[in-house]
Amino acid sequence: MKTARAAWRRLEPVHAMIYFVPEGRRRYADLGLSGRAGYFASRSAAFGRASAELIVSTFYNFNPAFVRRAVDGAWDTATPQQVLDARYAAAGEALRRAGIHELPALDEVLALTRRAAEAACEHMQGRPLFAAHAALPWPEDPVLQLWHAQTLLREFRGDGHVACLLSEDVGGLEALILHAASGEIPADFLKASRAWPDEEWAETEEHLRKRGLLDGDSLSAQGVLLRRHIEDRTDRLALPAYAALGDDGCERLAELASPFGHAVVESGLLKLG
Repeated sequence: MKTARAAWRRLEPVHAMIYFVPEGRRRYADLGLSGRAGYFASRSAAFGRASAELIVSTFYNFNPAFVRRAVDGAWDTATPQQVLDARYAAAGEALRRAGIHELPALDEVLALTRRAAEAACEHMQGRPLFAAHAALPWPEDPVLQLWHAQTLLREFRGDGHVACLLSEDVGGLEALILHAASGEIPADFLKASRAWPDEEWAETEEHLRKRGLLDGDSLSAQGVLLRRHIEDRTDRLALPAYAALGDDGCERLAELASPFGHAVVESGLLKLG
């Protein structure tokens, strides 16, 4: 399980950069989608004309009112196919800017990652965001194939994570607060990016204290155990994809993936801008 998680985490920057790079913002803006409309439309376009309610449900931790404002009129401005085309074009441009296409292990990393992604497609029940992306055709360009494969693995894992949160009665805002309380990411960033008002954030913090999951602004012992349980369970639910590689394949992918993740980070593709 640890090698599978390492394989996913080390390659995850290859997918995650699409939410930060100027190539994406520029191409969405060219379609008339400004601000967060581009984010919500581009990630949900695999569904077709996704409603705000569908996005709230599957993205899980965003303020619903914020989502509704952001996507209002989006599909009257651009079609889902136009948005998907823009997203793939932006991904290819950005990853080439990072030099991904020049890395010597591209073919092997792609083969391993695609094998895992295709294995995940045999387990799509209960994973709506993953399933929507799994229905998209594979690109011809190897760089975009790698991005698509890692996108599938990210959404496969993400849908499983949402299932774990639901099973533990942890709502979207509660999950954000517990994440912030772990010290892994600043609360101010999560408040701003997910658009939760300070008053609602504070009320939910107090609720979590009453549940025994927070001690002040930090996780309580019970909160630490709950987060560890959710993360471990998320890892287990992601295993059907990586089981296709076996332990040796996961170790090999984890080893080869590091230069890809580093190239994305060192090129500044994950910087807020």
